[in-house]
Amino acid sequence: MKVLQILPELNAGGVERGTLEVAAHLVREGHEAWVVSNGGRLVEELEAYGARHVAMPVHRKSPWTLLQVARLRKRLREIRPDILHIRSRVPGWVAWLAWRGLEPETRPRLVSTVHGFYSVNTYSAVMTKGERVICVSNSVRDYVRQNYPGVIEDRIRVIHRGVNPDHFPFGFKPDPKWLDRWHEDFPLLKGKRVITLPARITRWKGGIEFVSVIAGLLDKGHPVCGLIVGEPHPRKKDYHRELLRTISKAGLEEKIFLPGHRSDLREIMAVSDVVVSLSSDPEAFGRVSLEALSLGRPVAAFDHGGVGEQLAELLPEGGVPAGNVHAMIDLMDSWLSGSLPLPARENPFTLERMVSQTLATYEDLWMDKDETKVS
Repeated sequence: MKVLQILPELNAGGVERGTLEVAAHLVREGHEAWVVSNGGRLVEELEAYGARHVAMPVHRKSPWTLLQVARLRKRLREIRPDILHIRSRVPGWVAWLAWRGLEPETRPRLVSTVHGFYSVNTYSAVMTKGERVICVSNSVRDYVRQNYPGVIEDRIRVIHRGVNPDHFPFGFKPDPKWLDRWHEDFPLLKGKRVITLPARITRWKGGIEFVSVIAGLLDKGHPVCGLIVGEPHPRKKDYHRELLRTISKAGLEEKIFLPGHRSDLREIMAVSDVVVSLSSDPEAFGRVSLEALSLGRPVAAFDHGGVGEQLAELLPEGGVPAGNVHAMIDLMDSWLSGSLPLPARENPFTLERMVSQTLATYEDLWMDKDETKVS
């Protein structure tokens, strides 16, 4: 098969990482993998896997982006993919309109992945137009069923995101040289219980709630420090400043640290006592929380969305009612007062399972010549 995936850009993020993982698996299995995007820092890695990248400005949320429809249709006729996989709304509209203009007998089969709980409107509906609609969790499947009842049930496939247990092994310990550098960079963490929130600095990820959690644990006598590991969203600088003011007002400048974007998040989570997820809205899946659980680290999280599904399988005692900061403090107080719980070792959410199920979805659709192609 020849598979073409399309998304806005290839920078950091779960959608981007999943695109690379599927492309790499396709190449390993002898297929041809193409990706259309505006580019980014992951293009080099994508091409190192043996996939091919086509640079097109399909990332801007602007009507002008639709001017790319004719250009993409031309490229589709040149590349002649068997599968066209849309992964985001703006490039999704470009791809769907380009696909609609191709000859039904020869155009590629259309797959879409619903990666999140998008606003319910015509703009978002393009993500449900695939001949197969992949949902990244049961929660997302329920969202599609509830808000887009016109989607035929037989077209929906739940394929949970997954992690590579070889890269996130249970009980992983960082290299001693890394530990030495870490202690040099953050000497105030020595002798403390480290609580980590791996998240972009944006309001819905719960940074201010995290400040309340750390303050509450300190009030209960626990020698904790907190880390919020992630970069500020480019359009959320006001929130970043608000978060820093909140930390300062609470007198926690030497207790809560914001190291920014880090390429060593695996190591940071491995040396953390607890990893938390405090998203006010449910995560469609929650890749980072799964990485922490795969490493064998306890995760305490608001029990909703994809993260709730992970906890149900791997650490049921880690969930508290969504938005209940007091319950989160009480849970972590009990953990830090005794022994920390361990997640289950048998993790059903693996990378191999995800890419194999995605490939099977492609193959079933590609080989089903008798199914009428939707328009």
